[in-house]
Amino acid sequence: MLGFCAGALSAQNFVNAPAMRRHVEALCDEGLEGRLAGTEGERLAAEYLYNALSDAGVLMLTDSLGQDFRIAAGGDSISSRNIVGIVEGSHPVLREEYIVVGAHYDGLGTNVLTVDGEPVVQLYPGADANASGVAVLIELARLVSEYRGLFARSIIFVGFGAGEQGMAGAWYFVNRAFGDMQGVKAMVDLDMLGRSDPDSFRYFSQTDPVELAHLMNLVLDEPVVTHPRTLSEIIPSSDYLPFYERRIPVFLFTCGQGREYHTVKDLPRIVDCGRLEERCNYLYHFLKVLASEENVPSLEDDEQARQNREEKIYAASECDVRPQFFHSNEKHFLQSWVYKYLKYPASAIEQKVQGQVLVSFVVEKDGSVTNVQVERGVDDRLDDEAVRVISVSPKWIPGQIRGRKVRTRIVIPVEFRLSSKWDIGIKK
Repeated sequence: MLGFCAGALSAQNFVNAPAMRRHVEALCDEGLEGRLAGTEGERLAAEYLYNALSDAGVLMLTDSLGQDFRIAAGGDSISSRNIVGIVEGSHPVLREEYIVVGAHYDGLGTNVLTVDGEPVVQLYPGADANASGVAVLIELARLVSEYRGLFARSIIFVGFGAGEQGMAGAWYFVNRAFGDMQGVKAMVDLDMLGRSDPDSFRYFSQTDPVELAHLMNLVLDEPVVTHPRTLSEIIPSSDYLPFYERRIPVFLFTCGQGREYHTVKDLPRIVDCGRLEERCNYLYHFLKVLASEENVPSLEDDEQARQNREEKIYAASECDVRPQFFHSNEKHFLQSWVYKYLKYPASAIEQKVQGQVLVSFVVEKDGSVTNVQVERGVDDRLDDEAVRVISVSPKWIPGQIRGRKVRTRIVIPVEFRLSSKWDIGIKK
């Protein structure tokens, strides 16, 4: 990961559950009438999102009317809009690359039933679908803006209009509106994040599994209190799809469809804003890692990605299963192999040369040891002897990430210390 100077993150900046609640309730207000695409309610929701992102310190790329487009619906056409803003990255080169973070803000609107001969209007508030995702989008934007120096790449925040109409806003952004899609390196989709069950928080990505595991492991090293599981059941359609169709790596974060999904019971009270806060904080750290890694995970079926994976060498700490020497660790390797066969050069003993040689080597996927190099030497004689012994090591059990064998780099200290044993040898 690229290095950046980080100030202390004050705890109160990450307490945003009350703000989450305000966003959800505002978007579900009866005056917005369910935020149906093409209605005044959707326009008011777009205006609310614009103001919230602007207040969060995001540089807005649209005005409050948004990036407007029209779609066909039932023999007619309706007008909708995307709201777009950016937090520019801090790296002089990577700032020209983008990560898009998006959530659709529209809903199903209303429905009229006839009860006892009288019309009754049903309102679909859409609290979890998807006021919850928009609330996270806004607060995530606030955090990124506040700590923008920690983000190498630029982060684009998008509220998609007409998401319930075949992801029309996302399609328009990808295929018509944004002029530098080549610069978009990844898309993060926020959809239905308000369920109270902590185990419901999931992620989905069709990126290379080894690279993805590496990324998620880096996030676990961040100060997060929750983390998502892999989404293995039916994958919901969402706004990530137009990006994936353009061969852009995507990451969907969701809690899935609850019982209230697309019903009149999808009310603000079902959204657990405490959980939203935890998930927002996780996503902040995820986004920070994703924005600052030199390379983002590639698509799983990308031939170049497979070739890169074959060549990539991982640190032992990145492995789910570390390489093992006869079912044990590096300490066992030193004791049972290195020090057993190490020969202290006689001339070095005579001149009382001693010290610690730091040696690195690669355990290949077939267990063989290659690329033995001195990282920090003491004396050519000691350095060469350490390299010699490690180079003829028996095969190891290779390291693994997500069940796949990977090339793994190990660094060990080889000690050369004079003792009475060596002194006796000199006298003889």
